[in-house]
Amino acid sequence: MSNRFSLHEQFPEAVKAIRALDVFGADSKLTIIQQELIKIRASQINQCAFCIDMHTRDARKYGETEQRIYLLNAWKETKLYTPAERALLAMTEEVTQIGHHGLSDTTYAEVVQHFGVDGAANILMAIVQINSWNRIAISLNYQFDK
Repeated sequence: MSNRFSLHEQFPEAVKAIRALDVFGADSKLTIIQQELIKIRASQINQCAFCIDMHTRDARKYGETEQRIYLLNAWKETKLYTPAERALLAMTEEVTQIGHHGLSDTTYAEVVQHFGVDGAANILMAIVQINSWNRIAISLNYQFDK
Protein backbone atom coordinates (compact mmCIF):
# COMPACT_ATOMS: atom_id res chain seq x y z
CA MET A 1 0.00 0.00 0.00
CA SER A 2 1.30 3.43 -0.86
CA ASN A 3 0.20 6.83 0.27
CA ARG A 4 -2.14 8.66 -2.05
CA PHE A 5 -2.47 12.42 -2.39
CA SER A 6 -1.76 14.56 0.64
CA LEU A 7 -4.91 16.24 1.91
CA HIS A 8 -2.64 18.70 3.73
CA GLU A 9 -1.24 19.80 0.37
CA GLN A 10 -4.32 19.42 -1.85
CA PHE A 11 -6.92 20.94 0.46
CA PRO A 12 -5.33 22.59 3.51
CA GLU A 13 -8.58 24.42 4.30
CA ALA A 14 -10.28 21.07 4.90
CA VAL A 15 -7.54 20.00 7.30
CA LYS A 16 -7.82 23.33 9.11
CA ALA A 17 -11.60 22.90 9.44
CA ILE A 18 -11.29 19.39 10.88
CA ARG A 19 -8.56 20.51 13.28
CA ALA A 20 -10.81 23.35 14.44
CA LEU A 21 -13.08 20.72 15.96
CA ASP A 22 -10.28 20.06 18.47
CA VAL A 23 -11.28 23.31 20.14
CA PHE A 24 -14.41 21.59 21.42
CA GLY A 25 -12.32 18.92 23.13
CA ALA A 26 -9.68 21.33 24.42
CA ASP A 27 -12.25 23.71 25.90
CA SER A 28 -14.44 21.00 27.36
CA LYS A 29 -14.40 19.48 30.79
CA LEU A 30 -13.22 16.20 29.26
CA THR A 31 -9.84 15.08 30.48
CA ILE A 32 -7.14 14.44 27.93
CA ILE A 33 -7.43 10.73 28.77
CA GLN A 34 -11.18 10.76 28.09
CA GLN A 35 -10.52 12.46 24.75
CA GLU A 36 -7.94 9.80 23.85
CA LEU A 37 -10.32 6.99 24.86
CA ILE A 38 -12.84 8.35 22.36
CA LYS A 39 -10.19 8.53 19.65
CA ILE A 40 -8.85 5.04 20.28
CA ARG A 41 -12.26 3.38 20.52
CA ALA A 42 -13.64 4.97 17.35
CA SER A 43 -10.41 4.11 15.54
CA GLN A 44 -10.70 0.48 16.69
CA ILE A 45 -14.25 0.25 15.36
CA ASN A 46 -13.21 1.85 12.06
CA GLN A 47 -10.07 -0.33 11.91
CA CYS A 48 -7.81 2.66 11.34
CA ALA A 49 -4.33 1.37 12.19
CA PHE A 50 -2.72 4.79 11.72
CA CYS A 51 -5.04 6.47 14.25
CA ILE A 52 -4.96 3.56 16.72
CA ASP A 53 -1.17 3.74 16.73
CA MET A 54 -1.12 7.53 17.13
CA HIS A 55 -3.71 7.74 19.89
CA THR A 56 -2.50 4.78 21.94
CA ARG A 57 0.94 6.41 21.95
CA ASP A 58 -0.64 9.72 22.97
CA ALA A 59 -2.70 8.05 25.71
CA ARG A 60 0.43 6.43 27.15
CA LYS A 61 2.23 9.77 27.03
CA TYR A 62 -0.63 11.36 29.01
CA GLY A 63 -0.53 8.62 31.65
CA GLU A 64 -3.07 6.04 30.52
CA THR A 65 -2.23 2.52 31.66
CA GLU A 66 -1.32 -0.30 29.31
CA GLN A 67 -4.04 -2.49 30.82
CA ARG A 68 -6.82 0.01 30.10
CA ILE A 69 -5.54 0.54 26.56
CA TYR A 70 -5.38 -3.22 25.91
CA LEU A 71 -8.87 -3.80 27.29
CA LEU A 72 -10.57 -0.84 25.64
CA ASN A 73 -11.99 -3.05 22.91
CA ALA A 74 -13.74 -5.06 25.66
CA TRP A 75 -14.64 -2.17 27.97
CA LYS A 76 -18.12 -3.55 28.67
CA GLU A 77 -16.58 -6.68 30.20
CA THR A 78 -14.35 -4.94 32.76
CA LYS A 79 -14.72 -2.56 35.67
CA LEU A 80 -11.57 -0.61 34.79
CA TYR A 81 -13.55 2.32 33.40
CA THR A 82 -15.56 4.81 35.43
CA PRO A 83 -19.31 5.22 34.89
CA ALA A 84 -18.60 8.50 33.07
CA GLU A 85 -16.05 6.80 30.80
CA ARG A 86 -18.47 3.96 30.13
CA ALA A 87 -21.12 6.48 29.07
CA LEU A 88 -18.76 8.28 26.68
CA LEU A 89 -17.52 4.95 25.27
CA ALA A 90 -21.12 3.84 24.67
CA MET A 91 -21.80 7.13 22.88
CA THR A 92 -18.60 6.72 20.86
CA GLU A 93 -19.71 3.28 19.69
CA GLU A 94 -23.27 4.32 18.89
CA VAL A 95 -22.29 7.44 16.95
CA THR A 96 -19.41 5.71 15.14
CA GLN A 97 -21.80 2.93 14.12
CA ILE A 98 -24.68 5.37 13.54
CA GLY A 99 -26.34 3.16 10.92
CA HIS A 100 -27.02 0.39 13.43
CA HIS A 101 -29.57 2.23 15.57
CA GLY A 102 -28.37 5.78 16.12
CA LEU A 103 -27.66 7.29 19.51
CA SER A 104 -30.01 5.68 22.02
CA ASP A 105 -32.01 7.71 24.50
CA THR A 106 -30.45 5.70 27.34
CA THR A 107 -26.88 6.47 26.30
CA TYR A 108 -27.71 10.12 25.63
CA ALA A 109 -29.25 10.45 29.11
CA GLU A 110 -26.22 8.80 30.76
CA VAL A 111 -23.80 11.09 28.95
CA VAL A 112 -25.82 14.19 29.92
CA GLN A 113 -26.00 12.93 33.52
CA HIS A 114 -22.20 12.68 33.73
CA PHE A 115 -21.10 15.55 31.49
CA GLY A 116 -24.08 17.91 31.10
CA VAL A 117 -25.48 19.09 27.78
CA ASP A 118 -22.33 21.06 26.93
CA GLY A 119 -20.19 18.02 27.69
CA ALA A 120 -22.41 15.83 25.51
CA ALA A 121 -21.94 18.32 22.68
CA ASN A 122 -18.16 18.24 23.22
CA ILE A 123 -18.16 14.45 23.17
CA LEU A 124 -20.24 14.39 19.99
CA MET A 125 -17.83 16.76 18.24
CA ALA A 126 -14.82 14.71 19.40
CA ILE A 127 -16.46 11.58 17.95
CA VAL A 128 -17.28 13.36 14.68
CA GLN A 129 -13.71 14.61 14.39
CA ILE A 130 -11.97 11.26 14.92
CA ASN A 131 -14.41 9.53 12.57
CA SER A 132 -13.49 12.12 9.93
CA TRP A 133 -9.77 11.53 10.48
CA ASN A 134 -10.29 7.74 10.37
CA ARG A 135 -12.00 8.00 7.01
CA ILE A 136 -9.29 10.26 5.64
CA ALA A 137 -6.44 8.09 6.93
CA ILE A 138 -7.98 4.87 5.61
CA SER A 139 -8.95 6.37 2.23
CA LEU A 140 -5.49 7.86 1.69
CA ASN A 141 -3.58 4.84 3.05
CA TYR A 142 -1.84 6.72 5.86
CA GLN A 143 1.02 4.63 7.22
CA PHE A 144 2.51 4.72 10.70
CA ASP A 145 6.16 4.37 11.60
CA LYS A 146 7.11 0.84 12.61
